[in-house]
Amino acid sequence: MINNLFADIILPLAVRGRFTYRIPPDLAEDVRPGVMVTVQFGGRNQYSGIVFGVHDKTPDIKNVKSIISVNHGTPVINTSQLKLWTWISEYYLCSEGEVLKAAIPSELNLNNYKPRLETFIKLSEKYSEGELNEILDKLKKAPRQQDVLSSYIRLTGYAEGSEILSVNKSVLLSESNSSAANVESIVRKGILKSVSLPVSRMTEAGSYKEPVKSLSDAQQAAYLMIKSQFREKDVVLLHGVTSSGKTEIYIHLIEEQLKRGKQVLYMLPEIALTTQIILRLKRHFGPVTGVYHSRFSNNEKVEIWKKVSEEDPIKSYRLILGVRSSLFLPFSNLGLIIVDEEHDGSYKQHDPAPRYHARDSAIMLAAIHNAKTILGSASPSIESYNNAINGKYGLTELKERFGFIKLPSIVLANTREAYRKKLMVSHFTPELLNAMDEALGNDEQIILFQNRRGFSPYIECSECGWIPVCIQCAVNLTYHKGIGKLVCHYCGYTTTMPSKCDNCHSTGMVTRGFGTEKIEDEIKIVFPAARVARMDQDTTRNKNSFSKLIRAFEERRIDILIGTQMISKGLDFENLTVVGILNADNLLNYPDFRAHERSFQLMEQVSGRAGRRQKQGKVVIQTSDPAHKIIRMVLRHDYEGMFRMQTDERTTFNYPPFCRMVKISIKHKDRAQLNYFSDILGRDLKEIFGKRVLGPESPVISQVQLWYIKNIIIKIEREKPQVKAKQLIMETIGRLENSKGASALKIAVDVDPY
Repeated sequence: MINNLFADIILPLAVRGRFTYRIPPDLAEDVRPGVMVTVQFGGRNQYSGIVFGVHDKTPDIKNVKSIISVNHGTPVINTSQLKLWTWISEYYLCSEGEVLKAAIPSELNLNNYKPRLETFIKLSEKYSEGELNEILDKLKKAPRQQDVLSSYIRLTGYAEGSEILSVNKSVLLSESNSSAANVESIVRKGILKSVSLPVSRMTEAGSYKEPVKSLSDAQQAAYLMIKSQFREKDVVLLHGVTSSGKTEIYIHLIEEQLKRGKQVLYMLPEIALTTQIILRLKRHFGPVTGVYHSRFSNNEKVEIWKKVSEEDPIKSYRLILGVRSSLFLPFSNLGLIIVDEEHDGSYKQHDPAPRYHARDSAIMLAAIHNAKTILGSASPSIESYNNAINGKYGLTELKERFGFIKLPSIVLANTREAYRKKLMVSHFTPELLNAMDEALGNDEQIILFQNRRGFSPYIECSECGWIPVCIQCAVNLTYHKGIGKLVCHYCGYTTTMPSKCDNCHSTGMVTRGFGTEKIEDEIKIVFPAARVARMDQDTTRNKNSFSKLIRAFEERRIDILIGTQMISKGLDFENLTVVGILNADNLLNYPDFRAHERSFQLMEQVSGRAGRRQKQGKVVIQTSDPAHKIIRMVLRHDYEGMFRMQTDERTTFNYPPFCRMVKISIKHKDRAQLNYFSDILGRDLKEIFGKRVLGPESPVISQVQLWYIKNIIIKIEREKPQVKAKQLIMETIGRLENSKGASALKIAVDVDPY
C-alpha cells in the first residue's frame, strides 16, 4: 500500500501557491522533494516543476491530474534551497515559481543538457610495449607520424600493462608539433584511435596552491576580532577603508572554513569585479574554486551547478565567487558567506520578480545552513551600519590602508567658476587636466568616472528646444555616436539621428550633456598620444570583455580608462594614481532619499582606486557646488559624519532603516484606467494603513514600453508585525485584481525597493 500518493509541486509561474498532482504508482519510488517532474497545467501546456513535498492527503479538488514523468531520478534541488525559496517568496511577496525561474538554469533538466565534446586520442588496445617499439622503428619513414606516437607515449607515460590513457588531440598536436593530417594517418593505420569525450566548459585552476600571506598587525587584529564576534553574532560588518586589505582577511577566513570541510560563498555586486579576485583566489585555493554569474551560458551554469552539488571534495567546487544569482546554487554544507561591497545597489534585483536583495537573502541562506556571514565595505549601507552599532551585527573596523599608504588627496574643481572664467577645455577643468598631464608624464594611469553611457543624454533643436523622445517611454532618447543612433535606455528602442527638427524643421540639432562615449572622443583630442579605452554597458556586452579590458589596464596597455560605476569599486591597479569624477552634481541631485548616501559611497569607492601602492593618489571632483555637505564629507573621508546626518534626516521623515517600505507599481496602457484603478487601490490601502500610504503618484519615468505607471509607497514601522501587514497588502491587491475590468492591469510589489 503506497501512502504518499500526492506531490505538491512548484511550477515556473507567477501564481502564488503550489500545485498538487497525483503520483502514479510506477513513479512512487522516484518522486521526492527536490526532484524535477513534468506535469500538465491548464489545457495542453506542459511544465517542468520541482517537487516540494509528498503526502497522502487527498486535495479538495476534482479530477486531480497525475505527474507525467520524472525528468531524472535524483533531486536537483536540496532541502536548504527549498527553504530559501520559501523565505524569498514570503518576504518579497512573489511566487515560488518566480523564484524557481530565477534560480534554476533552464538546461538543468539534464534531458536538454548537451555536454561539450572534444576529440581525444588513445592507443589501440591491441598493442603491447614491444610492438610499439617495432612500430616506432617502422615509422622512421614517416617521421611526423613517429613524432605523434612518441609524444603520445611521453604525455601518457604508457608502459606495457599500464592503463591506456587519452590525450586531448589539440594537446597532442601542440606537443608533437604535427598537423592534424599526421594524426589522422596514424589513426587510419589502427595504431591510435580517436574518441569523443565530454570536457568542461569552464577554465579550471591548476593544482598548485600559493600559500596564504601573513597578515599585518592591523589585519590580524581585525581577523581575531571577527572570529571573536562570530562566537556571539551570526553576522559581522567589516568596515575597512579602501585598500585596507579586507580581501586578505577574507582569504584567511576562507582557508579556515575549507580546512573544516565547509563550503564558502564569496559574493560581489558586479561581474567586472570577479576578473581580478578569481585569479587571486585560484592561486590560493586551486581547483576547488569556481565562479558563477549571468554571462555564462545555460550549459556552463549547469556544469557549475553540478560541481557545487558534487559530493566528492576533490571534484567539487567548495569556494564559489559569484554575483547575486550565486545564492541559488545547490550548497549543502555552507560555513561562511562573504558579501563584499555590501552597500552596493547592484545586489538588489528590481525586475522581474523575485525582487530580492542578495545581501539580506545571503544572511538568511547562512542562517539556514547555521553558517556565518561577513559584510564588507569601505562605506557600509546605512542599514548595515545601524545594525552594527545597535548590536544586531558584530562590528570590526580597519581604519588604515595596508602598508600605511595614505588615502588619496582630493581636489575640488569648481566647474561654475571655470565656465565663468572660460577656463574649461571641453568638459575638463584646469585642475583635472593638470593632474592628468602630470600622471601621463610620469607614465602613470588614470580613471575618469562619468555615470552616464552614450555620447549625449539627449539632443535638442537650438531654435525651438524640441527634444526627441522614445515612442514607448516617457524619456528622452540618448545619442550613441558609435552606432549613429538615438537609443532608449529603458526599452531598447532605437532610431536614426534626425537631420532636422520635427517641430520647426530647423537643421540646428545639437547635443546636450555628456556621456562616456563623448568623454572618450574628447579626451583623445586633448591627449592625442594617450591610449584610451572605455568600460560601460556598451563596451562589455560579451562574456570576456570585462577581463580583456581589465587585463589591458593591468598590463599598462591603456593609459586612460573611462567608465561608469562598474569601474568604481573593488578593482586594484598598481599604476593608477589619478581619478577624475567628471560630474558629481548628477549623483547628488537625483530624486531619491538615498541619493546622498549613494553619492558618498560612489565617490568614496571610485576615489579609493587611486594610489593603492607606494605613491599617494589624487582625486579630482568636478562640481558646481564645492560647498555641498556630502562633497565636504567625501573630502574628509568622513563616513561617520555622513551616517549621522542621514540617520537624523531619516528619523525625522521616517525612512529606512527606521521603517520598512513596500512599493506597489500599477501599470496600464490606458492612462484613465490606470488613474481609476490606482485611486481605488490607494483608497483601500489608506483605510488599513492610514498616513503610512503615500500616493498613488507618477514616477519620474511615467511610461515604459507603452505602459503608464503609478506607484504607491507603504511605510511600515519596524516594530509592527511585518507578516500581517504584508498579508493585508496582498489581500487588498487581490481584491482589485479580481474586480471588474482589472484584467488588463499589471501590479508589481517590491519589498525594500530602494
